[in-house]
Amino acid sequence: MTDYIIGHYAYWFTFILMMIGFYGMTMKKNLVKKLIGMNIFQVSIIIFYVSTAVKWGGTVPVLDLNISIADTSKYINPLQHCLMLTAIVVGVATTGVAFALSISIFKRYKTLDEAVLIERMIKDNESDK
Repeated sequence: MTDYIIGHYAYWFTFILMMIGFYGMTMKKNLVKKLIGMNIFQVSIIIFYVSTAVKWGGTVPVLDLNISIADTSKYINPLQHCLMLTAIVVGVATTGVAFALSISIFKRYKTLDEAVLIERMIKDNESDK
């Protein structure tokens, strides 16, 4: 019974982390804070997928002479881990591109505040016409 209760703490932690990241992406006005919120949200998704692969008393899917071949219920599925390694690499690349875009936005408009940025972009667009 305690394994069942302890197992749900990972999901609650993931949910709280996801809500913190979602709040950062939607409510913050600074672009860097939005990027940090996006990364927190991404990490929570990765933690969720990895936590779904956890099996109490499980083992890696490598031939073990102590476990019969027919007893595959003891093996942990490594697919989630492999997919999340790919997600981490894509997330790092996305974050790098997003920070590079933020630097170029700051160099051009001298701000990272969303409201001021939109105002300056509209003004810049009107002056181009």
